[in-house]
Amino acid sequence: MYEQACEQQPAPLNALMNLAVLYEDRGDYNRAERCLRQILDTDPNHGRARLFMQDVVASKTMKIEDDGEKDRYKRSALLDTPVTDFELSVRARTCLKKMSIRTLGDLVRTSEAELMSYKNFGENSLTEIKHMLVAKGLRLGQGRDEAHRAARKQMIDQFKGTTHEAAMNKSVAEMNLSVRARKALQLLNIHSLGDLVTHTEAELLGVKNFGATSLVEVRAKLLEYGLSLRKIDA
Repeated sequence: MYEQACEQQPAPLNALMNLAVLYEDRGDYNRAERCLRQILDTDPNHGRARLFMQDVVASKTMKIEDDGEKDRYKRSALLDTPVTDFELSVRARTCLKKMSIRTLGDLVRTSEAELMSYKNFGENSLTEIKHMLVAKGLRLGQGRDEAHRAARKQMIDQFKGTTHEAAMNKSVAEMNLSVRARKALQLLNIHSLGDLVTHTEAELLGVKNFGATSLVEVRAKLLEYGLSLRKIDA
């Protein structure tokens, strides 16, 4: 019915949005993207479409198959593999051990910025770890990206039609944060309030030079918009 409705010219934006959600749930990311691009061609500032487009584009690049119980089991077993099972340099092994990164699952939940902020962890160690992960169809930060996408989708539905929906589309530049806080958010590739609220306090504190003072500042600014950082159990 939505497809038939969208055959009209011009296609209703709400119908296109709902159709994009259905396509995304079905794993048909190309069709979902086409619907969203059609919306944005008409209304470039459409908040829900812009946020949901990020999820669809990210989903298209995911390398891990997650279809069916067998694939989920294989994935779980892969992520439970100890990092000591792989040939890494002594320096890389030592750093990972001190950071309490014991499995591939721990590693893909860690960002590149977090690794690079650790003492004695350099470009060579980063390169060998990234090559090792690529060989397994994984990448740094992948686990967190999945959590962020799920949280963003939940918030889009939760805040639909409210003032919070518009706030999530605002740029972090509008928050007038300190230089230290802004640099930390840039390292995490956070550009909008919608990006920011999908992160936890622990993720922000894991960035070099982002301390308790910066965290208090970010929380206070978000509160002005009626928003907050993601809770661990979200």
